[in-house]
Amino acid sequence: MNQTAIEIAESVRRRQISATEVVRHAIERIKAVDATLNAFVEIDEDGAHTSAMLIDQKVARGEDPGPLAGVPIGVKDLEDCAGLRTCYGSAFYRDSKTKLMDSVHVARLRGAGAVPLGKTATAEFGMDNMTASRAFGVTRNPWNRERTPSGSSGGSAAAVAAGMVPLATGSDGGGSIRVPAAWTGLVGLKPSHGRIPLERESVFTVLGALTTSVLDTARYLDVAAGHHPIDRMSLPSPTQSYEKVAETLDVSDLRVGWSDDFGYGVMDPEVVEIAYAAAEALISTARLEKCRLELSLETVRPFWRGLMGSRAWSELTREGYLPDRISEISDVPQRSLVSGAKLTIEDVYEIERRLSKLRRDFAAAFQDVDVLVSPTAATEAFAAAGPAPDVIDGRDASNTGPAPLGFIANTCWNPAISVPAGFTRSGLPVGLMITVPHHRDDIALRLARLFELARPWPLTAPLGKID
Repeated sequence: MNQTAIEIAESVRRRQISATEVVRHAIERIKAVDATLNAFVEIDEDGAHTSAMLIDQKVARGEDPGPLAGVPIGVKDLEDCAGLRTCYGSAFYRDSKTKLMDSVHVARLRGAGAVPLGKTATAEFGMDNMTASRAFGVTRNPWNRERTPSGSSGGSAAAVAAGMVPLATGSDGGGSIRVPAAWTGLVGLKPSHGRIPLERESVFTVLGALTTSVLDTARYLDVAAGHHPIDRMSLPSPTQSYEKVAETLDVSDLRVGWSDDFGYGVMDPEVVEIAYAAAEALISTARLEKCRLELSLETVRPFWRGLMGSRAWSELTREGYLPDRISEISDVPQRSLVSGAKLTIEDVYEIERRLSKLRRDFAAAFQDVDVLVSPTAATEAFAAAGPAPDVIDGRDASNTGPAPLGFIANTCWNPAISVPAGFTRSGLPVGLMITVPHHRDDIALRLARLFELARPWPLTAPLGKID
C-alpha cells in the first residue's frame, strides 16, 4: 500500500475505489509480509470487511463517509477497539475478552470513516525502547529486520512503514511515537497534552498516530482532537483545520534554536550530523531566524522512569497480578516495575521536585526561541531483541539510553514532531525532532510540512515495495 491516508480517503469518497477493495488489499498485504515483522498481534478480518461495506453503502447513497473514508488503520494494543482484545503487550491479559466498545480516540477515527483492521504490537505496558514481549514475541523494523522499530508504538510503526496500513494509532509517554517514527522513516507527532482525550488521565502520556505524511497527521488530528468530558484535562476543539494550517501558516519570522543533546544526552555523532543537516535545511526552507541556544538541562530520565514504574506497580498490584507474577513480565518493564516498587514517599517528592525544576528550565529556553530542533533519538535502531546500548560513541549511556530527549516534551507538555531526516551509512532512518511552545501543534505541523516539501521521503521501507 503505497498511498497516503488522504489519497485513499479521497479515492473512496470519489468512488474511484471501494472501501471493501482497500481493506481487502490491506489484509492481503498483512498476510504477505507480517509473518517476518510481527507488527500485528490480532486481526479482525470479518469486522473490517463489515465496516468497509457500511462505508461503501454510505457512498452509494450519496452520503459523505468522512475524512478518513475507507482508510485501514492499526490500533496500538494499549487502547480499546470494539471486536478486539486489549492485552497491553502482556501475558496477564492475553486471554481477556474482546472489547464491546471503542475508546473515545478510536471511536472518533471510526466515526470519520477509518476501518480498524487489528491490534498492533506494543512494548509490555508501554515501558520499553523496543517492542518485544514474552507474550507476543519480537517486532522487527521493515528497514532492517534485525533491528527494532523502537517502542512502545513499535507495532504501529512497523505496520505503517511496511505499507500494511497508512495510519496506525500510538501513545507517547516518553517518545513512544516519535522514536518509532524516527527509526522507521515516518511522521510522528506528540500532540499537546489534552489535545486528544484519554480514557485514563496521565500527566505524561498523550495519544497520537504514525503516518507516512505530514498532511495525513494533520487530517488525523482534525478528527481526533477536541474536548471530551471523560478527560478533565482535554482541550477545547480547535478553531482551525490543522490540515489547512499545515499548508498556509506563516512561520517565516520564528526564531529557532538547535541542540545536539539538550545538555545531557549521550549522542552518536553520525546521527547528530544527519539531524543537523536536516535542521539547516528546515531553517533555510522556512526562512527561520537562527538563534544561539545554550540548553543545559539535567538528566532526570532514571527518576522519571522510576515514577512511571511506581504507578504501574501500584495498578498491577491492585489488580492482583503483582508481586507474585513479576517473573512473567518482560525484562525491561520488569526492572522498571521493581525499581518503582522501591520508591518511598520521600523519593517521589524528590522526583517531583526535580521534574518541576526541569519544567522551569525548559520553559526558560522558549523565552529566547520559538522553536527547538534536535535529533529525535541518540542512535540508529538497535537489535530487534535488544538489549539497548549502554555505551554510545565510547561513552556511558546507561542513564540516558538510546532515546534520551523524548521524555522532555512529555514532562513539559510541549508538542513535538519527528520527521525523517536522512539515513545512516548502514541505511537506517534518522529523525529530526521539532519541539514548539505549548498548544502550538499548528507550528509543528507547518514546519514539518515545509520540510517535507523541500526534502520528500519514501512512503514505505524497501520491504514495502513488493506489491
